[in-house]
Amino acid sequence: QVQVVEYGGGSVQAGGSLRLSCTASASGFTFKPVVMGWFRQVPGKEREAVAGTDLRYGTTIYADSVKGRFGLSQDNAKSTTYLQMTYLKPEDTATYYCAVSDVDGGLFLPTTYKHWGQGTQVTVSS
Repeated sequence: QVQVVEYGGGSVQAGGSLRLSCTASASGFTFKPVVMGWFRQVPGKEREAVAGTDLRYGTTIYADSVKGRFGLSQDNAKSTTYLQMTYLKPEDTATYYCAVSDVDGGLFLPTTYKHWGQGTQVTVSS
């Protein structure tokens, strides 16, 4: 079974920063993800892609709404990926989900990802 865990949510004022982390691990077998994505969701709205990366090539894409403010990085030694969020806005308030897959696919397509974390809440106040 693959477990995906996010850390780092919280409350911050507009203009502030937060860093989310995501770790994927497996029990009893070796799991090697090839794609990883961050999504966010507000109650009553569809899940929205924020950023996605192909871990094999290091290519990363960002949603227009976060481009220039959010950045993805990896610590391969810790098998952890980080979403650094800066210049946060109230409209960034959402539950943020990390998702991974060992099969290639569209980085912004939720259906690409086999394994999802439980979500972490980010609240940005004005």
